[in-house]
Amino acid sequence: MSDARRPSAAVPETGGAAPPPARATLNSLTGARHLGLLVALGLLVVVGLVTRPENFATASNLVSILSLAATIGVITVGATFVIIGGGIDLSVGAIMALASVWATTVATQEFGPVVMAVCAILVGTGTGLVNGLLIAYGRLVPFIATLAMLVAARGLAQRMSDRKTQLIDGEGAIAALSTTRILGIPLLVYIFALVVVLGWILLNRTTFGRRTYAVGGNPEAARLAGIDVRRHTMLLYALSGLCCGIAAILIMARTTTGSSTHGDLYELDAIAAVIIGGTLLTGGRGTIIGSILGLLIFTLITNLFILNGLNTSDQLIAKGLIIVVAVLLQRRNLKERAP
Repeated sequence: MSDARRPSAAVPETGGAAPPPARATLNSLTGARHLGLLVALGLLVVVGLVTRPENFATASNLVSILSLAATIGVITVGATFVIIGGGIDLSVGAIMALASVWATTVATQEFGPVVMAVCAILVGTGTGLVNGLLIAYGRLVPFIATLAMLVAARGLAQRMSDRKTQLIDGEGAIAALSTTRILGIPLLVYIFALVVVLGWILLNRTTFGRRTYAVGGNPEAARLAGIDVRRHTMLLYALSGLCCGIAAILIMARTTTGSSTHGDLYELDAIAAVIIGGTLLTGGRGTIIGSILGLLIFTLITNLFILNGLNTSDQLIAKGLIIVVAVLLQRRNLKERAP
């Protein structure tokens, strides 16, 4: 029996998991990281209560924070899978814009809201699939492939819409996702929560999730264990595109428009949230919960800047510094864990 077929190489059976002692250490580190993120969230809440108590601690502001987090959050779930799998997707914002424009053309709207929603999902998934094919089978570097898609998808969206904002029925079923509330919370927030739960289950309770960790942690070992690394990589980008399609529906509901400007710099917030949440840029480690906590931190920062009337440029500088600090902390932790 050759080395490539020995049972000892069967990474997918354990999802590339570490031996019990190492796994316990990793779980401990993950728990500590989540706790740190919760502390950071608490500090931001305190800042909001101190600086703008009359505006921050209101139901309308809470709904605003959750609605903004919902759209970017769905994209963040897809980005988490891609980065854990060892990739990167810079095109998520542009894909969402393309999906929203395609779904709100006059021809599409004539068939009703269901067809519009299906169109957004198909466009998002299809575009993500193109990314996956270029990266997995075309052997393009993920950074280059998704950067090219960012430019192409945004350009196609501008071409289709003639750089104009396309309106949808403000009283229709799609808009109702934002206006209809259960316990005071818009339906789109519940959709976001559902995507998070399904993403967590897919990552932590299925073979697909275990293979994602294996591919991101050691692609060659995953290949030797029998995983079709190229096909799995392609599916990860298709999943990211699917999340972009769902996010397009949510932003259409929030704004009652489809526009080529939707999702501008969303890739920054999504990738930053994933990194802050503890997912390694090199792949193989990360959690959905950590990414969502990172997203909430970024969303709260944005909200606090708006409430305090601070410059948007300063907001971007602050976010950039947070990303740098998060990456430096990752590198430090990796060095401390290295033998």
